[in-house]
Amino acid sequence: MMTILIILAVLLAILTIGQLLRVFEASSKLNGGTSLLPTVAENKYQGRSMFIFMLGFFAFFIWCMVEYGPYLLPEAASEHGVLLDRLLNFNFAIITLVFVITHVILFYFAMKYAYHPERKAYYFTHSNKLELLWTIVPAIFLAVIIVYGLSAWISITDDAPEGSLTIELYPKQFDWTARYSGEDAQLGASNYNMISGTNPLGLITDGSLDQMMSELEAEIAEIKVDLESAPVDGMKQEDLTETLGKRERQLNRVRGFRSFEAANRASGNDDILVKTEFYIPVGREIDFKFRSRDVIHSAYFPHFRAQMNCVPGMVTQFHFKPTITTAQMKAKTQNDDFDYLVLCNKICGAAHYNMSIVIKVVEEDEYNAWIAEQKTFSETISPADESEETASIVSEDAISMIEE
Repeated sequence: MMTILIILAVLLAILTIGQLLRVFEASSKLNGGTSLLPTVAENKYQGRSMFIFMLGFFAFFIWCMVEYGPYLLPEAASEHGVLLDRLLNFNFAIITLVFVITHVILFYFAMKYAYHPERKAYYFTHSNKLELLWTIVPAIFLAVIIVYGLSAWISITDDAPEGSLTIELYPKQFDWTARYSGEDAQLGASNYNMISGTNPLGLITDGSLDQMMSELEAEIAEIKVDLESAPVDGMKQEDLTETLGKRERQLNRVRGFRSFEAANRASGNDDILVKTEFYIPVGREIDFKFRSRDVIHSAYFPHFRAQMNCVPGMVTQFHFKPTITTAQMKAKTQNDDFDYLVLCNKICGAAHYNMSIVIKVVEEDEYNAWIAEQKTFSETISPADESEETASIVSEDAISMIEE
């Protein structure tokens, strides 16, 4: 009720103001005036007021820059990040220059060319010089920005230098897994058919093949038992038959991975998988590879000025060299709780806000000590006969992706 009364009061106020303006206009005409048209003096006053407003407008602009500048990201923590910051600052410089020039002209014209009954505006239909001016000048600046940005993009997305540390980031709804290439500096082969509760990235090794085949065979046997007791031509029989077909096709594909070269199957044994946080050494080139299990995610490294889409069914990549350790950045920002983060910059689902993983940038010695403590993939894969729940361990994500 109160809302309705407020709306009615506002409407009545608007109607009242309208009627008052009509009365004012009528009385002005009766007195020989020119209705609501402003006088020359009033126009000059308005023009000068616009110039004063311009000064306040720019003062507010400068205050915003000073007040909110500290909320920007701290200095770039990677080599190419410095280059990208220069590119961004170059863009800011151009935008600010154009912003200031155009607004000074705008407010100056409002003051200088305030309406006067004895002055008539000059009218022309076309000017080739003006057309060339506002086409060529922006084109030159845009060309510089594009070439500058493209060179920076190529420098981080081309092949990484030799000796780089290779890390794969593998997102799914709603977390990240980081995989290190191990001592052989090669990421092991993987396939979605191999995804399970103990093999979240679907790595293909002799141990994971044995385990996956054992799990699938056990599940197939259990489904067949259930199928024998299921009502004929019922929904349960139909569902079990469909699931059985999927599992059998998946088993055939998994068996086919035995044809991979032994070296390819062995390269995944020393891979290291970590969650929650991962370490990288300062001053060393890091070659990142990206995949995705389910939807498109986006790996965003704000402090390193890097971002890459993680697309199901393909591998994307970039590389950079971190230059500031986590400890050094804590000192620079005077924030003891500071951490580098990888965030998902795509709205990937209901728990998108949970998509983050901490990066610890440390000295080489500390990194070597940390990596030596991590278990390799072969050490985390347990033999199938030690598990009593192998029949239910196959990931539903993998099953749903198997082709009919």
